[in-house]
Parts: sequence; C-alpha cells; structure tokens
Amino acid sequence: MKPIQVGLLGIGTVGSGVFNVLQRNQDEISRRAGRGIEITMVADLDVERARSVVGAGVQVVNDARAVIANPEIDIVIELIGGYGIAKQLVMEAIAAGKHVVTANKALLAVHGSEIFAAASAKGVMVAFEAAVAGGIPIIKALREGLTANRIQWIAGIINGTTNFILSEMRDKGLDFDVALKDAQRLGYAEADPTFDIEGVDAAHKVTIMSAIAFGIPVQFDKAYVEGITQLGAADIKYAEQLGYRIKLLGITKRTDKGVELRVHPSLVPAKRLIANVEGAMNAVLVQGDAVGATLYYGKGAGSEPTASAVIADLVDITRLHTADPHHRVPHLAFQSHTLQDAMGTLPVLPMSEVVTSYYLRLRVADQAGVLARVTGILADAGISIDAMLQREADEVGGEGSTQTDLIILTHDTREGTMNEAIAQLQQLPTELAPITRNRKDELN
Repeated sequence: MKPIQVGLLGIGTVGSGVFNVLQRNQDEISRRAGRGIEITMVADLDVERARSVVGAGVQVVNDARAVIANPEIDIVIELIGGYGIAKQLVMEAIAAGKHVVTANKALLAVHGSEIFAAASAKGVMVAFEAAVAGGIPIIKALREGLTANRIQWIAGIINGTTNFILSEMRDKGLDFDVALKDAQRLGYAEADPTFDIEGVDAAHKVTIMSAIAFGIPVQFDKAYVEGITQLGAADIKYAEQLGYRIKLLGITKRTDKGVELRVHPSLVPAKRLIANVEGAMNAVLVQGDAVGATLYYGKGAGSEPTASAVIADLVDITRLHTADPHHRVPHLAFQSHTLQDAMGTLPVLPMSEVVTSYYLRLRVADQAGVLARVTGILADAGISIDAMLQREADEVGGEGSTQTDLIILTHDTREGTMNEAIAQLQQLPTELAPITRNRKDELN
C-alpha cells in the first residue's frame, strides 16, 4: 500500500525529533500502522536549516500554505505554536480536508471547541497527544483506556520548568529568583519564562484534560491560574517539616456543584508518589471510580519524547484514515452533541467556591495573646485547624528577635471563607507582614 503522505509545518526542536524518530523506526512504525508514513514536504522559514535536517529526498518550502495546498498530503503536523498564524493554518488544513496533528496546547485550550467542531464537520481528525505532558500518553489514557470510568479528579505536575525550580529550591534551600536563574543557565527555563512560572502553560494542559475527563467544552478562560513566583524557601522548608512537599499542580475535579479547574502551588503529602517527582519530569494522577488511582510518569518535553507522542498520533490517523468518521474516537472522548448539555450541568466553578485545605504562614509579634486572637478569627469563620507549627523567635529573626512565624494547616474550607478570614487576620496589629497562603491537596 502507498505510504501516507505527511506535511510538516515547523522543523525546530520537536519537528527535527519527529523526522529523525520516524526515519529511525520506520519499519516498526509501518508494521504497527499497516502502511508506511512518510514526511514528504516541510515548511520552515529557515529553508537551509530545514534542508540540513531532512536531506535531499524531502521538498522544503518557506510557505506553510503550499503544504496545505498539496493534494498529495494527507496529514499536516503543526509545530509552529502560539494562537495566531498556527490557528489560521490549522483551520485552513481542516478546510482542505487534511487531518491535523498538533502539539499546540495553547491553541487547543483557547480555540479547541472551534477547531474540533470544524474538524467534525469536515470529517477529519485533529490529534494532540503531544500537547499535554510530552511523551506521556495521558490523552490516549483519558480518551480510551479509562473510558469505562467516571473520572473523579486529575492532578498533574505538567510543567517541567516549574518542577525543576521547586526541586532546586527544596534540595538546595534556594530562593525562587536564584533557582530560576539556575534553570535558565541549564536550559530548563526560557529567557522569558512567564508562561511557565506564572502557571499559564500548566493551565492550558489541565484545561484540555478537564474537557476530556468530564465531557465539557475547553474553557481556559474559566481556569484559576497562580504560579510559583511568590513561593519562598521558608515555605518549602516548613512544608517539609510538616510532612509535605510543594508542587505546582494542575487540578480538575468533579463536584456536586460543578468542575474545579485550577493551577497553583499545592502542599502534597511527602508519602504520595507524585510528591516525589523531581527535576523536569512530569506526572499525572487520575482517579476513576472503577480503576481507582492511576499514575502516568515520564518526560514532559524534549525533542524525541514529544516526537514519540506526535508519531503515535500519526499512526492512529493512518489506521483510521479510511474509517467512517462517526466511528472514530471523539476528539474530547464524549460524543460532540453531548458537550453542550454537560456545560449546563457541569459549570466550571469560580475559585471562591472551591473547597480545599490550606497552609498559612503568619509573621507575627512574639507576644502573649497572639495565638488566641488568630485561632479565634479562624474559629469564628468555621475554619478548623489540622496542625500548627510555631518557630522560635531567634530562629526566625536572629538573637533578640521580637517576631516569629506561625504556620497553620487547616481542614477543608471554602476559598471565599478563607479569603475573608485572611483579610481579618491581616488587620491584626500583631501581624507584621503579608500572610502567605498556599493550598493543600491530600490526593487520596
């Protein structure tokens, strides 16, 4: 059978990995797909560099639309990134009847509903395994492997840059700014790391997973997003003393009131496997009603790990290329006509309505009565204390210090209630600095 023809838009780090892995493992991939898969056309603005990667047997152009217009091309791989030209090219490829493979989580998190609707109307597939957690096959697990389950919640370390920084802060006692500079020097963080350290990248990914897990449209604009820039080495140390590690988690959870969709630093019990994921590695924990907890671990970025996911999508499309579109796995796992219904019955909750437990650090005057006033405000708000740690004043401020740190872990409470209580605590005359608040997720 004639090999399926693939056009590649963008041959940077991931694109080069896709081409090289496909070439290296062609025999194995063909045996699995049932026919050959060949990249026969590449578009990249740096034509000479692209030619140095693919050699003489592949047509290289500087115009992505020339790839889309080629009637011989069956599948278009989009590896350009971003919301702008990438969206235009994906929509044009769909309109031209091409299947699309993309690693563009930002594009799908913001415009996924429009893209999937267009693909369904045209009878083509949009595959995106590489958009979430690099080489970890979490999309396939959620869409197919766990399809018998009512997914209850997902919690993921899905940004390697922030996990590397947090690991460095914990292992070496570094402050955030120092750990970030180290991450940039070692190539784990971009020159402009904003999307990573502010939690946006993780929010894109958990938005996609949430849609697949619960059968709701992608709704990135409703996600709560908080990064790691305000974390201090002291909080990581105190969390460790209390038996927890701080991780930037993407969390989505089904509740009676709706769906939680949030990204923020969380205290996770040190005994949990996911709490021990270190460096730039990723991990996703999925809780299903039938299967229980399942954990997916691996490299979340990099040339060949991401290429592994892209090529898996190529194989899936090749197998289903001639299948009746109505018999393919839906883009978001659930039949498309049910998504709108789910949106009405499963709204994304505002953060103020989310119920979780908390870590509070208060820098207070070291004097009698402070603890009673603090616990009184929490009790009046109906917030129950789980654990408490008070440091010696000398340990916090040096010999002769008149201030100390009070660390409190709470039981579950509504975020809005906690916000009100923190506002009252902050007004106490013995409160000497802005209160640090982190959330705590037991993941059990």
